[in-house]
Amino acid sequence: MEIPKTMKAVRFRAGVSILDATVAEEVELPVPVAKGSDLLIKVEAVALNPVDTKVRPKAGAEDMVLGYDAAGQVAAVGAEALGFSVGDRVYYSGDVRRPGSNAEYQLVDSRLVGRAPESMDWAEAAALPLTSLTAWESLFDRLGIDPDGADAGKSILVIGGAGGVGSIGIQLAKHAGLRVVATASRPESASWCRSLGAEEVVDHSGDLEAEMASRGFAEVDFIANFNNTDAYWDTMGRLVAPQGKVVLIVEPTGELPMGGEFKRKSVTIVWEFMFTRSMFETEDLAQQGVILNRIAEAMDAGQLRSTMQEVAGEITAANVIRAHRQIQEGRTIGKRVLAGWSKG
Repeated sequence: MEIPKTMKAVRFRAGVSILDATVAEEVELPVPVAKGSDLLIKVEAVALNPVDTKVRPKAGAEDMVLGYDAAGQVAAVGAEALGFSVGDRVYYSGDVRRPGSNAEYQLVDSRLVGRAPESMDWAEAAALPLTSLTAWESLFDRLGIDPDGADAGKSILVIGGAGGVGSIGIQLAKHAGLRVVATASRPESASWCRSLGAEEVVDHSGDLEAEMASRGFAEVDFIANFNNTDAYWDTMGRLVAPQGKVVLIVEPTGELPMGGEFKRKSVTIVWEFMFTRSMFETEDLAQQGVILNRIAEAMDAGQLRSTMQEVAGEITAANVIRAHRQIQEGRTIGKRVLAGWSKG
């Protein structure tokens, strides 16, 4: 594969409001060189996530290339990168500390990379990595649910079922044999959750506890809160079963009382942050590549499906800005993807 000397990239300007049309700009940058355990990936499609909007550079920081979901081809292999060859189709979420995937070429540690599902195109594959890793780690690493069915029949409440993480989380929990209840507030998002395998869908904008009880779920063994931690804190304490487990992914805005029902019920509360392994270079760093390979196998076997909802155009500054604004509105279903690069 011939590698050019320069590449297109979408770079965010530090301290500029997302409402400003110039908050991100298309620039020409040098193509990085793969060394050590890195792969150089020719990026074909990217997906947008809430984390992208949270790490935009603030005033005083350096301008940044963002993007933490991608699918593409291996263009070059570092001397210590094992198991990959030039031309391999891959997908990954990468490392939040490094330049992101909103560029024609990106360096990523090979241990964080999986082989893209053979049954999917670039856009469908790009929708998966970050949310699949977050959902898998939440359910199976943090909550300790057995992915192969040993916990079949137990119940789980997925808060934020129609979002990117919730969409894959519902499928993984269902595939593991759990009884899945998901929250959604609009007819279209409720329908989406049911199509993914939720046994029941309850409206989180109303009396969640009453709705759960009316559906036969006065309490649940597990809660995966993929939405607002503060808003559901007390409700989760009342809904989780004694000796149950709760996983959280959204940092609270204030202090949370750790006693009450959580203490009386001896509840386990755990956190999931998908970038922990890469940020701290943990001994099990390569587990993320293993997880992505398992997800790809399940996708190709028809056990799971892509959560992509929309291909919102090519990878351009205007389209990336538009996607950031839509994510911040908080009403997205599934994943929004950008695919391909303009020729101009």
